[in-house]
Amino acid sequence: MTTLSQIAAELQGYDPQAMSATDVQLFLSRLVSPVEDAVELPLFEALGRVLAQDVVSPFDVPPHDNSAMDGYAFAGRQLAGGAALELQVVGTALAGKAWQGRDGHVKSGQCVKIMTGAIMPAGLDTVVPQEFVSARNDVIGIPPGLLQLGDNRRLRGEDLAQGQPALLKGELLTPARLGLAASLGLKTLLCWRPLRVAYFSTGDEILSLGDAPREGAVYDSNRYTVFGLLSRLGCQVIDLGVVRDDPALLEAAFTRAAAQADAIITSGGVSVGEADFTKTMMKKLGDVAFWRIAMRPGRPMAVGRISSVKLASGPDNAHLASYRNNSTPEGAILFGLPGNPVAVMVTFLAFVRPALLQMMGASSAPPPLLRARSLEAIRKKPGRTEYQRGWVSAAADGTLQVKTTGNQGSGVLRSMAEANGLMVLHHAQGNVAPGDEVDVMMFEGAI
Repeated sequence: MTTLSQIAAELQGYDPQAMSATDVQLFLSRLVSPVEDAVELPLFEALGRVLAQDVVSPFDVPPHDNSAMDGYAFAGRQLAGGAALELQVVGTALAGKAWQGRDGHVKSGQCVKIMTGAIMPAGLDTVVPQEFVSARNDVIGIPPGLLQLGDNRRLRGEDLAQGQPALLKGELLTPARLGLAASLGLKTLLCWRPLRVAYFSTGDEILSLGDAPREGAVYDSNRYTVFGLLSRLGCQVIDLGVVRDDPALLEAAFTRAAAQADAIITSGGVSVGEADFTKTMMKKLGDVAFWRIAMRPGRPMAVGRISSVKLASGPDNAHLASYRNNSTPEGAILFGLPGNPVAVMVTFLAFVRPALLQMMGASSAPPPLLRARSLEAIRKKPGRTEYQRGWVSAAADGTLQVKTTGNQGSGVLRSMAEANGLMVLHHAQGNVAPGDEVDVMMFEGAI
C-alpha cells in the first residue's frame, strides 16, 4: 500500500499549503485503486455500471451483406458503361429471410426489389433507392451517373467482425452500449460491483430535516446534494447523517464508515480556525493530509485513508460483519470536503468524482471542457483556479456563449441551482473580458 508521504515524494514541489488543482488531481489518481469484485448482471440491471472484462463479438455484425435502403438490388458491374440502365424486376427480398427466387440466381438485366435490412441475393452487390427509379410494369429505369458499384450495401462484419472486441473493460455501460451487447445476443455482462461510499456532515450548527430551527443553525443541504451526486455515479450510498463536534461521536462515525465503505466523504471541519475535533479524529484513525488548494470556491480539503479498525462486539454492530469482511484491507479512502454548499459540489466535481470513477474501474477520460464566449467581464487573479457558476447557451451564429448566474459566494446555492455548468478559469489565467473564450465544465449527467 502506497502511503501519502510516498505519493508526496513523487510529486515535484509538493506543498500541502499551496496545492494547485492539477496537483490535487494527480495526487488522487495515485492514491486510489479500482475495486476487484465483479458480478454477472442482466442487461436491465447493468446501466451505469463498469465492465469488468472485454466483450468479444461471437459472430459477424451484420451476419450477411444486406441492403441499406428500400430499393432494387442488382449486379453493379452493369453500371460500367455509364449509361442509363433498364432492369427487369424478378422478385422481392424481404428482411428476415434469404431470397430464393426461381433458381436462386439473378441474371444480367434483372433486379430484385429489396427491403432495408434484407439479405442481398447471391451475385448482387448494389442497391438503387426506390425513389430514384422510374417504374413501368416489371421494368425499372436507372438514370445515368447516379450510382457506383457497391452503393447502399452493408457488408458482412462491417460493424463488428467475429472475435473483435465490441466493448472494452473499464467502459461505462451507456444505453447505446447495452443495445450493442443485446445485438450480440448477450443476456448478462460481467461488471465491477458498485462502489460503497459512506457520507456524513459534521458540525454543531447543522440541522437535520425535521429539526426545529434555532438561532445560528442551518439545515443540512450538503447531505442531499452529495447523495444525488453519488447516486448519479451509481454508487451505493451509506448515509450516516449529521455528526456533532464530539470526539466520541466522530470516532464512532469514522469507524462505522470505514468498516462499511470503500470511500468516506465528509463535509465541514477541515478549515483553519474551525473546531479541530474532526481533523484530530482523522489523524488518529488514518493516514490523512490536510490541504489548502489554490482554488475558489473550496480551498480546504482533507484526503487519505481511514483504517478499518475492529469494532466492539454487540448487537448494534452485528450487521456490519458482512461489510467488514468485504472492506478494502488498507481501509477506506477519505475525502474531507469544505462545509460551504457550493464548495462541496465544486470539489466533488473537480476532484472526488474523477477519483471515484477510477475506483469504480472506469477507464474513460473525463468529458472534455467546452469553449464558450463570456458575455461579461470577470475579475480573476493568476495563481488559483476559479470555478464560476454559469449558464451556457447558443448564440445567433451557433457558437456557445456563457454568463454567470449571479452571486458567486460559496454558500449561495441559488446561483448553483440556476447554472448548467462551471466556467473553469485556470491557475495562470487573468481577467476575462467580454467576448473572451473560457473553458466550461458542463453539469449534464453529474448534477
